[in-house]
Amino acid sequence: MATHVALLRGINLGGRNKVAMADLRAVVASLGHTDVATYIQSGNVVFTAAPGATDLGRALEMSIAAALDMRVPVVVLSRPELAGAFAANPYPDVTNPRALHAIFLPAAPAPGCAAALAAEQQRSAQRGDRDEVTLLGRTAYLHTPDGFGRSDLAIRLLVRAASPVSGGTARNWATVSKLLAMCEA
Repeated sequence: MATHVALLRGINLGGRNKVAMADLRAVVASLGHTDVATYIQSGNVVFTAAPGATDLGRALEMSIAAALDMRVPVVVLSRPELAGAFAANPYPDVTNPRALHAIFLPAAPAPGCAAALAAEQQRSAQRGDRDEVTLLGRTAYLHTPDGFGRSDLAIRLLVRAASPVSGGTARNWATVSKLLAMCEA
């Protein structure tokens, strides 16, 4: 069973930050990690951490910069952290996995993050959005019933540098489910 998931932010999007998954797997393996597998082209890596490895996200960021000549943020979750985020889903009745996203943060959110998210949700609601966001631990859950691509709240949270979750990276629920299954295989 894999022990961790690394989530790269902003690769292979709109023709920028192109990374071949074979190259990404090689970088992760070069750090001594094993059972390295990727899922789709958006920077999802499942792996078993090398014994004694610490600060996995930072080590991956530095290795990717050196080997692939690009700086991309990396959020690393242990298998139990991913399973906990999956189980804590505050929107269990959402049946469309593409209408629910998890925004994984690299560290514990800053004080006031939940209030800032509520304010962003309120601003989007004033523009007619029905989207909702809930912060639990290091994960912000974003429900976009009218579609992610039409979501004012998604833009406010994932594109704006001043977002309360600007350091995080989002994955739809189908991807979260698949990554958890890969960890447990």
